[in-house]
Amino acid sequence: MPTEFLDEYQPLLFKEGKAKKQPKLPNKSLLLAACAACIGGTFQYGYNVSIINAPTVFVQNFINQTWRERYQDDISPDGLTLLWSVIVSIFTLGGFLGATIGGTLSVKLGRKGTLLVNNIFALAAALLMGLSYPTGLFELLIIGRLLTGINAGIGICVQPLYLGEIAPTAFRGTMGMGTSIFITGGILTGQIIGLKEFLGREEYWPILLSTTCIPAIVQLLILPWFPESPRYLLIDKGDTEGCKKALKQLHGGARCDGEQEEIEKEKNNLSGFQAKKPWELFADRSVRWQLLTVMLLNAVQQLNGINAIYFYADYVFKQSGIPADKIPYVTVGTGACECITALTCGLLVESLGRKVLITGGYILMSICCILFTLTLSFQNASPIFPYLSMACIFAFILSFGLGPGGVTNVLTTELFTQTSRPAAYMIGGSVNWLSFFLIGMVFPFIVIGLQQYCFLVFLVVCTLVAIYIVLVVPETKNKTFLEIQSEFQSSNHRKARSADGAETTLISTSF
Repeated sequence: MPTEFLDEYQPLLFKEGKAKKQPKLPNKSLLLAACAACIGGTFQYGYNVSIINAPTVFVQNFINQTWRERYQDDISPDGLTLLWSVIVSIFTLGGFLGATIGGTLSVKLGRKGTLLVNNIFALAAALLMGLSYPTGLFELLIIGRLLTGINAGIGICVQPLYLGEIAPTAFRGTMGMGTSIFITGGILTGQIIGLKEFLGREEYWPILLSTTCIPAIVQLLILPWFPESPRYLLIDKGDTEGCKKALKQLHGGARCDGEQEEIEKEKNNLSGFQAKKPWELFADRSVRWQLLTVMLLNAVQQLNGINAIYFYADYVFKQSGIPADKIPYVTVGTGACECITALTCGLLVESLGRKVLITGGYILMSICCILFTLTLSFQNASPIFPYLSMACIFAFILSFGLGPGGVTNVLTTELFTQTSRPAAYMIGGSVNWLSFFLIGMVFPFIVIGLQQYCFLVFLVVCTLVAIYIVLVVPETKNKTFLEIQSEFQSSNHRKARSADGAETTLISTSF
């Protein structure tokens, strides 16, 4: 995009939009559309991350029983551990595959169309996992978990894209927080459904794993009533009438003209540009800082310790001195804690801004890592320390939900324009899933090697990313996509001039 165009016309583009009075509340239709997208999108991700924990022992018994019937001998402990690890971790492989195709599908089928088609994977997964026990085929669990991962990977890539594009500028942060709210809602729902009072008993585990079909069915019934992304319709498809109709339904008649004008400006600015492929985005020097920021934030979202707590909750709470029979209920408490903070973040993101929330969240997480390490180190010194350790875990989850958990996805939407956004989500999503897989594989060895000092690793990660955000990432609150890109480009030019100046000074000095 020509920088001269932005420099010359930026005041004209944005001065008028900022002068307009912003509405206080989003349109009801807009909120319902967001809920319809989220229930079959990132809700599925959170639900399938947590739902697999409850039936661990029951599924392992089923594998052992099936093995005995096939081969007249019990499976070895190592073989059982390997099969269970494959069932759990293949979800991340599916997520990676889903992320790599999600952006391409969103360009070809549209954002809404991709979300609807994506439910095929969830329905097929539910059918296969439900049939695994009656057929005596534990292999169906592996295939089913792979399909749920693909479903989650596509959902977490395309759904934030849809939310960011249907939301008006004034509510883009709040709408974007729907991603985090429904992820945490999915985690909490999975934890509750997995309790023994519901479907957490041995005879119910096939039904428990099959419940992933429910959000898919709900989305198939509700989402078709809402329109495609207005930005996709106008910029990608050139459908002016379709865009106007969609904006009128989502924003109301009084607000749609201003939003359409802003989309028209972006379309004119991107005239002649096609949707970029991921490798083209890597080669584009004009977005390298945006791309680096998105990759870093998505990697750190998994490497900051939050998923380690959920995947190894039993270990962490046993170290904190919580009785084994109470651990499932404490785990539900962590899910509720994160869900509440995601809702709080959604209320604060437009008033405090993205940068304050995500930086503050990582700083608080760094402090929690220090305190948690200290309480574990003095675990046996006093009966109060196990409870202090538990308080640190809840504080860590609160800090994560306050900013990093939700703002990361909002920034991925806001740092790119229409032609670059799908590719950015493919790259960010792939990095996110690979980091998810990495932490699942490496964390047990970190625990064995470092014991109570394991969270010092996450302390370093959280501290470094907080410093990076302060130095590099601009505030994006109440700014259009073009204005955000202009700010990044201005920053790039300043850095380039500083580098050239430093080089010139060095050469002069040497002479």
